Amino acid sequence: MKVNVKRIDHLGIVAGTIKDLGIVELIDGIIKSDSQEEITSGEAVAGMILNGLGFVSRPLMLTPQFFEGKPLEILIRKGIQPEHFNRHKLGRVLDDIGEYGCEKLFNTIALEACRKEKIDMRFAHADTTSYSLNGEYDSDSDTEKINVTYGYSKDKRQDLKQVVQELITSQDGGIPFITKAWDGNASDTIILRERVDQLMEEFSKAGDRIFVSDSKLFDAKTAKILDKIKFLTRVPSTIGEENKLIDKALQSQESWTEADSKGYKLQEFSVDLYGISDQRWIVVNSKQARERAQETLTKMVTKEKELIDKQLSQLQTELFSCETDAQKQLTKISKKWKFHQATNQKTTTIKHYTKRGRPTANTPYEIKWQIQAQALLNQVSIDKIIDQRSCFVLATNVCSDKLPIQEVLPNYKGQDKTEKGFMFLKSPEFFASSFFVKKASRIDGLLMIMVLSLLVYSIAQRRIRNQLNILKLMIPNQINKPTATPTMRWIFQIFEGINYVTVELKGAVNHIIEGLTELRTKIIKLMSPNVQQIYQIFETGG
Repeated sequence: MKVNVKRIDHLGIVAGTIKDLGIVELIDGIIKSDSQEEITSGEAVAGMILNGLGFVSRPLMLTPQFFEGKPLEILIRKGIQPEHFNRHKLGRVLDDIGEYGCEKLFNTIALEACRKEKIDMRFAHADTTSYSLNGEYDSDSDTEKINVTYGYSKDKRQDLKQVVQELITSQDGGIPFITKAWDGNASDTIILRERVDQLMEEFSKAGDRIFVSDSKLFDAKTAKILDKIKFLTRVPSTIGEENKLIDKALQSQESWTEADSKGYKLQEFSVDLYGISDQRWIVVNSKQARERAQETLTKMVTKEKELIDKQLSQLQTELFSCETDAQKQLTKISKKWKFHQATNQKTTTIKHYTKRGRPTANTPYEIKWQIQAQALLNQVSIDKIIDQRSCFVLATNVCSDKLPIQEVLPNYKGQDKTEKGFMFLKSPEFFASSFFVKKASRIDGLLMIMVLSLLVYSIAQRRIRNQLNILKLMIPNQINKPTATPTMRWIFQIFEGINYVTVELKGAVNHIIEGLTELRTKIIKLMSPNVQQIYQIFETGG
C-alpha cells in the first residue's frame, strides 16, 4: 500500500472561487500562451493568487517551493507540477500582462466577477496608498511604465523609492473593480481628479452610480468634473464655509436629526460653492469624535498650563520702565494662549538702584515696575473647540429622494472597505514585500495580481457572510463567540490541517480528504459546488 499526503488547508476555497469566477479562462482568452509551455498564462496567474492567499510570506519567485506538497491536480488541473511555476514563466506572464495593460485586464476580470456575483455597484469608493521599494529598477526596457521614484510615503519611509496604487471598491462586500499603479510621486488629488474624469461617461450611463472619496476629491479644480457626476465626499476643514456651517448647525440645536448609527446627529443645508449644482451639505455631529476631542483637549490644556506657569514665573522677575510696558508684555504673552486667559493682574513698583553695593540714603535709583498674573481656564473657548471638533461635513449632489439624509453617513463610512483592502494588501503575511522583480512593468503586473487576490478573497468572504445571513446561521469567532460576519482570514485559519490523501492498494487508487471536522464541513456546505467538489462534499450551497 502506498500513501501520499498533501496539504490542502484553505486553498480549496481559493481554488474553487477562482474556478467559479472563470479567471483562468478569461486570461487565457486574452493573454495567449505558447502551446509548448506546461502551463497557460491563466494557470500561472491562478498559481500566483494561490501563493498570495497562502499567507506564508513567501516571495513570488519561490512559488515552486510553495506548491511542493500541495495537490495541484485538484487545485488547478492534472499534470501541473510545482516547477512549472518557475520565475521565468511568471516573469513572462507579468510581461505579457503589462504589454496588454494591467488596468485593462483587471477591469475585465473584476467587472465580469461583479456581474456573476450580482454585486451592487451603486457606490464606488476610491482611495490610494503607496508601496515602499528597495533597490534599483530597470526602466530602459519599458515603454509603458510606472516611474519608481521618491514621493510622499504613507509608510513613513521617505528614504525609499515607491509606487502609488489606486483602488476603487464596491460598498457591497468591498469588492475591488478598478485598480491602477501610478508614479511614486503622484498626488492623491491628481489621481482622484483624473479617475473621476475617466469615469464621467460611465457614471452618466449608469445613472445611479455614486463616486465616494475622502476630502481630497473636493476642491475648486475638481468642481467642473464633480458637477457632471454624482458624488459623496467629505468637505475639507480648510474650506472656510465648512467651519461656518458647523457653527450655524451648533446654533440650531433643535434642528438635529438622529442618525441610525448610534452616537451621530445630522443637520442638512443647501450650499452653493464652486459652481456645483444641487449641493447638499450634511453636518455630522459625532459622540465618538466629541470624546476624542475632549481627551485631546485635556492633554493640550495641561501642556499649555505647564508652559504658562514657566512664562509667568519668568515674567514676574522682569523689570519695566513703566506700568504700560509691563501690561504690554503680559498681553503679548497671553495672546498666544489658546485655552487660558490672564487674570488677577497686579503691578508693583520697586526702587532699582543704579549703583552696586549696599544702598544709602543718597544712592541714586529708578522706579521700575513688575507685574504678576494668574492663568484662568477659558472654558468658553475650550467648549467651542470641542464642539467644532465634534463635527464634520459631508457633501453630495445626489437628491434626497435617491439618497436620504439617514443614508448619507453609512454610505460614506463604506469608505473603510477600501482602506481595509489596502490593509489586506500590505499585510506582512501577504506577498506585498516580495517585489523581487526589477522592471517597473512587472511591478505593475504584480500589483494587479495582488488586487486580483483581494478580489477572490473579498468575493469568498461576501459569499459566506451572505449564506450565513440567509440561513440564519453563525459560526464561532476567534474567542469562540457566535458571529455571522467572520473574516475570510479567520475561515482560512479554521481550515488549517486538512490533507488530500492518495491511497494506492493493489492497483486501486483512492483519494480522501482527511481532517474535515463538523465545523469545517458546515462551512464548506455554505460554499459553491466547485469548492465542495475539491473537498469531496457534494451538497448544494453558496
